[in-house]
Amino acid sequence: MTTEQLPIVLKSTAFEEGQPIPKKYTGDGDDASPPLTWSGTPHGTQSQALICEDPDAPRGTWTHWVLFNLPAETRQLKEGVATTKELPDGSAQGVNDFPKIGYGGPAPPPGKPHRYYFKVYALDARLDLKPGASKQQLLEAMKGHLLGDGGLMGTYGRSGK
Repeated sequence: MTTEQLPIVLKSTAFEEGQPIPKKYTGDGDDASPPLTWSGTPHGTQSQALICEDPDAPRGTWTHWVLFNLPAETRQLKEGVATTKELPDGSAQGVNDFPKIGYGGPAPPPGKPHRYYFKVYALDARLDLKPGASKQQLLEAMKGHLLGDGGLMGTYGRSGK
């Protein structure tokens, strides 16, 4: 029997799909993570993960956030998640490309706005990963455990001088 991956609907009260991310959630503002909510997590979910990345960065895809082992029942992340390796709910954060733990907001070079993809993953297991793991380590650990995923894309740009 094959399991069909179901789409998870990921939203934010801070910005709509394809729309600009408010300055507050960027490196030019408070650098706080935006509030996120999701629905449609499949039956059998044991943990969840989240990755935020910018595929338009000059040196290739830039990772802004790595979060994993979110409890299965979690359906939201409040604004301004602490930038600590471990969170009170037992979830853990990895290292971004800044390189720091937790969320690092958009800070693109001046020019065309970049796209920022927030993606949530429903997994059939808790991952055997230590806090501070990289995006690559998370992706490796998730192999064979994905039940469903969903995404939200926002944009952010800085004007030239």
